[in-house]
Amino acid sequence: MRQSADWMTKADERILEVIREEGNMTPQALSREGTTPRIDITRKYAGRRCRKLAKAGLLRKIDRGLFGITERGVAFLDEEFDARELPDPDTDAE
Repeated sequence: MRQSADWMTKADERILEVIREEGNMTPQALSREGTTPRIDITRKYAGRRCRKLAKAGLLRKIDRGLFGITERGVAFLDEEFDARELPDPDTDAE
């Protein structure tokens, strides 16, 4: 069973799954506003979640608005990484 961090949402897991399955994506491509809707979330919400997942090291920002999955993100999906170890990236001091 995957161990999600307290700050993660169900949409976060689905975002990671879709990007792993289909390759690098933009928030719009992930959202219901995309040409081929994949997740029933808005583009704006997908963007916020992708940025947060990137701050946590589960996604990486490849280019402006384009995200890919990291080795840590794959390990999380494969139940080899316990995301409960990750602090909320929005509360970390930068």
